[in-house]
Amino acid sequence: MTNMTSLTFPRPDDMHLHVRDGAAMRSVVPLTARQFGRAIIMPNLRPPIVNVEQAQEYRARILAAVPAGVAFEPLMTLYLTDRTSKEDIRAAKASGIIHGVKYYPAGATTNSDSGLTALENGFPIFEEMEKVGMPLLLHGEVTDPATDIFDREAIFVDTHLQNLRRRYENLKMVVEHITTKEAAQFVMDAPAHVCATITPQHMLYNRNAIFKGGIRPHYYCLPILKREEDRAALIAAATSGSPKFFLGTDSAPHAKHNKENCCGHAGCFTAHAALELYAQVFDAANALDKMPDFAAKFGAQFYGLPVNAGMVALKKEPFVPSAQFAMGDDEVVPLDAGETLAWKMID
Repeated sequence: MTNMTSLTFPRPDDMHLHVRDGAAMRSVVPLTARQFGRAIIMPNLRPPIVNVEQAQEYRARILAAVPAGVAFEPLMTLYLTDRTSKEDIRAAKASGIIHGVKYYPAGATTNSDSGLTALENGFPIFEEMEKVGMPLLLHGEVTDPATDIFDREAIFVDTHLQNLRRRYENLKMVVEHITTKEAAQFVMDAPAHVCATITPQHMLYNRNAIFKGGIRPHYYCLPILKREEDRAALIAAATSGSPKFFLGTDSAPHAKHNKENCCGHAGCFTAHAALELYAQVFDAANALDKMPDFAAKFGAQFYGLPVNAGMVALKKEPFVPSAQFAMGDDEVVPLDAGETLAWKMID
């Protein structure tokens, strides 16, 4: 599909999103609601969202931040801890608002210190999730400090994901924000109920971007950007037309002063121009015709949801997003600050 200059498709979903809480959340939610009809909301707050009541309260706060007249639905998740019970899973399923349970290895990323201290601790919970049809959303990295940071996902695939797939043959799983050729191949080879989200940053950039002209903290996220061969594998997966891969930005706002310091926080903020960034990837791969299903159909299909009503439109014209956005009393710098994008969403 070469030489396309416009693209219109059903309102998409962001199947992996961080919006924080409080004033910061109220600042960033409208950016996502402008482009997406729904989003899977990550539960790694402080304290984390671990039960239905907390999820209901968080959902209400998010909905209150959506601009009047905008249709946007937050799809809530629970944070899996060593204390999560089977009763929590049954209550989550019965609630109708919980769409997944998130596994963080303790210490793997932002606010993950409450995560499972060992994957095996979750085995009884995974059995219950498999029984009731609750998806397991996986941050797929090992956290052994002796393991090279660029190898942590590939090792997780080899040592944990293969075992989970064999042990729980019917457990719905999303391998979140995959970054490696190993993860892409695992998902491609897995049964239909094992899928993955892919971010724009991991398809646009390899690890060199973090160090281009010096340390560039706004390109630092976890899982970290990988090798060029991994980037190519992700693009091939996203543009393949396979329903096993769908959009999940992992947009993760951090205040500018927390990114630009001696121990910068991990996370790329892309909510302001997510569709434009994805369009650049699909356009460069001559696969714009594959973007609508990746963005609007496959994620909804996995979660058993209808495709959103309404449409979004993108036009191929130069677009320079703002260099920073409000985040409560702070500012957040986006991934592409100061860069000219080739596509623009038309309101």
